[in-house]
Amino acid sequence: MLAVVGTIPDPDVPVTEGLADISNQGLTVDGLRVAPDRGTPALLAAAAAACATLGLPAPYAFLVGDEGLGHGSRALYRHLADVLPGRRFSTLVFHYLMPDVMWHDKVLFAVEAMPERPRLIADAGFMYAAKMSGQAASYDLFTPDAGELAFLADETAPHPFYTRGFVLHEENRVPDLIARAYRGENAATTLLVKGGTDYIADATGVLFTVDGPGEEAMEAMGGTGDTVAGMAAALMESGRSAPMAAWCAARANRLAGRLARPNPGSRIAEIIPHIPEALRQALAEEPVP
Repeated sequence: MLAVVGTIPDPDVPVTEGLADISNQGLTVDGLRVAPDRGTPALLAAAAAACATLGLPAPYAFLVGDEGLGHGSRALYRHLADVLPGRRFSTLVFHYLMPDVMWHDKVLFAVEAMPERPRLIADAGFMYAAKMSGQAASYDLFTPDAGELAFLADETAPHPFYTRGFVLHEENRVPDLIARAYRGENAATTLLVKGGTDYIADATGVLFTVDGPGEEAMEAMGGTGDTVAGMAAALMESGRSAPMAAWCAARANRLAGRLARPNPGSRIAEIIPHIPEALRQALAEEPVP
């Protein structure tokens, strides 16, 4: 089973876990209704839609409220460290959590104590924590955008705030930054770098690129990177390799945007209903490994 870990921007939400249910009424986890507009809810909704399309069980979710102060994140870290050794998940994706190296390492120790080690995906804050802890190589997939890749590529930066200026805003140098991240051992086994062109890479270099179809309105829409990560997690849960899952997710995300015909006022929740058809189209085009 796939499990998704992350936060929602409501400090009153306690640590909550359960199966994710997505319907016309929205996204629900253990009675908690969440708007899948961006962030972890968008990732979770995309993963749920993809799992249903692939014939997989609904993803399991571990959520908590956190507005950025870290209190909720620490409570969720603590909960995961306590419960993961007794749980069975085949894929775990970690998303928005306040980066905390000590708690990251405790969670990773708990993962290593699970009955079967799941494949690990990290995005956003948890990806930062993985890099800051020196444990990036423990992960199967990171899903950074070009700015986040700059942090991974900066071997001296202890925190994203300290990323050196010469590697910022360098989307046209993504292959160089990918190579730098691997040289510094600050990348997962596979990278899906999201941007105007999506890059799928490993330590040998760029494996695939995805640059179409393009929808200009999606460039400024918050949450599009979250839906890519959610679909990639579901595709890995289906048994695909990380590079194949990343390629299909990147392509399907673009196809979903084309099917939705978004405008500058559209929200990511309008894209998610198109994921099943987009995913079917992408899978029909899946490259031979």
